[in-house]
Amino acid sequence: MKISKIYTYPIKGIREAELDSVVVTQHGFPYDRRYMLLQVLEDGSLKNMAIAAYPAMSRYFPALNLPENGDVLKGTFTVTYKSLEGNARTIDIPLKPKTDGLERVEVTMHRSPTNAYKMPQQYNDFFSSTFGFTCILVYLGSDMRKVLMSTDGNKQASAAAPSSWLSSLSSKATQLVVGGAGDQDRRITFADCAPYLIVSDKSMDDVHSRMSDGEQYDIVKFRPNIIMTGATEVWEEDFWAELTINGTTKIECEHNCARCRSLNIDFATGEPGTGEAGSMLKKLASNRRVDPGMKWSPVFGRYSFLHPSSEGHNINVGDEVVVSRRNDERTKFDWEGLHTLPK
Repeated sequence: MKISKIYTYPIKGIREAELDSVVVTQHGFPYDRRYMLLQVLEDGSLKNMAIAAYPAMSRYFPALNLPENGDVLKGTFTVTYKSLEGNARTIDIPLKPKTDGLERVEVTMHRSPTNAYKMPQQYNDFFSSTFGFTCILVYLGSDMRKVLMSTDGNKQASAAAPSSWLSSLSSKATQLVVGGAGDQDRRITFADCAPYLIVSDKSMDDVHSRMSDGEQYDIVKFRPNIIMTGATEVWEEDFWAELTINGTTKIECEHNCARCRSLNIDFATGEPGTGEAGSMLKKLASNRRVDPGMKWSPVFGRYSFLHPSSEGHNINVGDEVVVSRRNDERTKFDWEGLHTLPK
């Protein structure tokens, strides 16, 4: 197998940014879901925004702007909002903002709380005006969320220090962006349950077989970080326990990823889909509810963690991948208190 695509999502819920090469850390890619949007309700309370409930998030497109001199702290990403009428508006957002003096906001995802930083008003105004309701942009900072599910990785001894970075970045600057390594507890960003989501494009053969007239379903709607190509059988990833990239970088595949109604969104319109692609969740539910820990939801992809010995490694599109360990049976999802997906 090989890596065919690498994606990062600077703001949880909006569209992906495609990468050719990236460093891997225990918390995920350096810029993956470090930001999140929250709707301000009439009573002043805040509601987490995710694409399943806010399909218009699919009309927001990020692009990373990494400085050639390797100064990560001066890097930005540009978010482009594309309206249904064809108009576009953009805003530049720092990859690592200055947080001195910013208001702290408590954010809880899947019972795992953290304190984030409310970004300055110019950013909140941009998203409020484009969504059509008041919302705020928050930045995670170093206060990562605790993983509330079992991981074999917690039993592994911490290992080697970070090795090579991207050629344009330094490992010291990387730690400033992603936080230090070596935490005893697994910690994640605003990603749902794990720092990495890995999928196999071979299983799209089965997905496409559920649609008529040769219609194709976009694998990006599964919101993967890494897409593997070259697997022999559909759904063999259900049993992947460990992947080794280029003989050195190890990814531990810990749990299945149960799916929600975000699969039914039409990314072109930012609205619930129509036709067969608009009923993909139901189509998969017919025989892909294979995880007893989330028995009402179909499975596609594996929630994954980085082996401690691989901290700071670099991976690239085209890298060779082998399944270095397999499970005899499917794993059972066991996030504390999460047995059905939030609506």
